[in-house]
Order: sequence, then structure tokens, then C-alpha cells
Amino acid sequence: LQVDLWQPSSPSHIVEGAAADARVPQNATRILLPFLQQANIQYTILISDLQQAIENQTGGRSHRNRRSLPGYNYEVYHSLEEIEDWMHYLNRTYSDLVHMFSVGKSYEGRPLYVLKLGKRSRPYKKAVWIDCGIHAREWIGPAFCQWFVKEALQTYQTDPDMRKMLTQLYFYIMPVFNVDGYHFSWTNDRFWRKTRSKNMRFHCHGVDANRNWKVKWCDEGASLHPCDDTYCGPFPESEPEVKAVAHFLRKHRKQIKAYLSFHAYAQMLLYPYSYKYATIPNFNCVESAAYNAVNALQSAYGVRYRYGPASSTLYVSSGSSMDWAYKNGIPYAFAFELRDTGHFGFLLPEMLIKPTCTETMLAVKNITLHLLKKCH
Repeated sequence: LQVDLWQPSSPSHIVEGAAADARVPQNATRILLPFLQQANIQYTILISDLQQAIENQTGGRSHRNRRSLPGYNYEVYHSLEEIEDWMHYLNRTYSDLVHMFSVGKSYEGRPLYVLKLGKRSRPYKKAVWIDCGIHAREWIGPAFCQWFVKEALQTYQTDPDMRKMLTQLYFYIMPVFNVDGYHFSWTNDRFWRKTRSKNMRFHCHGVDANRNWKVKWCDEGASLHPCDDTYCGPFPESEPEVKAVAHFLRKHRKQIKAYLSFHAYAQMLLYPYSYKYATIPNFNCVESAAYNAVNALQSAYGVRYRYGPASSTLYVSSGSSMDWAYKNGIPYAFAFELRDTGHFGFLLPEMLIKPTCTETMLAVKNITLHLLKKCH
């Protein structure tokens, strides 16, 4: 049975009494469902025709408003090509607030673009790093990164909080971390997760870019097998994307005060540690930031997020970017698991982009403003 595990990401995390979400080929359901019944395992079919759901999302709009960037639609999912055009456009149009640069190249040779957002008000400013799309199929991530930039540029004049954020801080925003994987999820396999590097011994592609960091690398919650979704890679920072971002963060570690990474799905706000059950030294500051952020998020549509250390709130996983950022001296490191909790899973409908991004924006602003206040 070729089962693609959506939640949790690794079979080792499946526990009795907790739900697991899996995708199965249509012809496999004839074997699987009777098996589940015999084993007395309760199941619900969440999406009965996945192919149809995919086509509803990407089909039939290859040329939608691609040319008119001023009328860029933030309530649809965009291909890598569209996102890169959009970044170039902002770089030309908002040169006072936006500076676009590349931190390196992906395995397939694509540039790894980052937008530096903020007023050049003084030579040295603290900064916040935001990345989206480490896992290719989690499309709501890149949608949020674009939404954040839009909000910043559109409300900078009118919203005192946004003005304060962009005056006192720089934001480094990487809308698509795993560019090769994201492109592949648009062209070949909508549910692709990993990077696209080749493995010579096995005919499998890719490494889990969130298990490839040099922090307790390839321990619990990561796989040594190249064909697995949570494959940690042949060595830490083996993936050029991870290596490039790690290099950039190391170089700016004194400046960067917060690291925010956006994933899907589970409706959680997670902080370190992910690789062990232990309390971080600045727990009180981070915990209160998380508590306030989750409350701010809930104020929009009543959506409740769970929050806490990743290991106990989600599951133990080693080699994650969040733990690495924290271990490298970035005091506020968070990973968001955006909507939903499994009804749509990775296929969050486009009509939910706006509410998801609107509420998440409140949380991010809350964390950022917390950062500007001294926490002891």
C-alpha cells in the first residue's frame, strides 16, 4: 500500500489514540478500508476525490492577471515564476522600502531570493527573518509571505504599528525557501515535500529541508533512508538551499532577533526545542510572546491555535531550522503550522487564503511588537 503520510510526517510519530492523515491511491482503498474495519480502526474519508480537488485549485487559469502586477491577486496561489516576477516588480516599484537579493542557488540552479523590507532610517537595525515554503506542498506558506509584504507596503503610511515595525526593524523575507520542490509541486507532484537533489545509490530525489540543519542532525524524527519524506540528507547542510540560508543567518546572527518559519498544517505556534523535551533558557519571554500571539490570532475569526515547545506540542524532530536558529543565538525562534487541522490538509482552498493570512498577520505583528519591548 503506497501511503503518503500527511500528518504526522513520519510513521514513528503515529501513536495510539491520535489521528493520522494519509493519502492513498484510488485502487488501494479496496484493500485498505476492509483492513481498517478488521483491525477495528475508525476512519473518516476527508477528501474522496483528491484529483478533482487539485484541479479545482490549479486548473484553468494559466494566464490569470499575470501581466498586471499592480493588480496582483493575493487570494490565489501563485507559481514560482509568478512569485519571482512579483518580487522583481516590488524591487523596482518600492525601492525606498524593498531591496531584493539572492543568498545563493538551489540544487537545480534557481536563485534563492530574499526581500529586505524596511525603512533605511539608521545604519544599524535589528532584524526579523521570515521564511515560507521549506516543504514544497505547503502552499499556504508562500501565500502568507506574500501577504505579509503586501500588508507592510499597503499599511505602512496609515498603521502606526506597521510604521514602527518598518522604521525600527528590517525584515528578511524568503517567500519560497524550497524553490525546486515548490516548482515541482506545481508541475509534477502536488504533494511533493522535499528538495530535488539526486541520490546516486537510490533512485529517489530530495531531502527534507527541515531535517537537514546542524542541530542534533538525523536523530529522532528524521530518516536515514533517501526515499523517505523525512530523509535528513547525507550530511548536515547537504542541501544548497539550507547551506545558503544557514550561511546568511550565521553572518547576521547578531542583527537577527527573531526567526519565523511558516508551515502547514496543524494550527499551532511552536517554539524550541523540537529535538528534545527540555525548557529553553528564555522560556518566560518566548512563552508570553506565543501566548499573546495566539490570542491576537484568535481575535480575528475565533480560530484557536495550540502553542508550546515543538517536541511536546507536535512531536520530536531533529535537524529543524527553528532549533538551529535558536541554537545560533536568535532568541525568538518560532514555527507556525497554519490552517487547517486536516479537513483540507495541504489543499487549503483559495477562499481560505485571506482569513488565514489575516489572522496570522495579527500574530506576527504581535510577536514583532513584543520584540521591540524589552522582555526580562
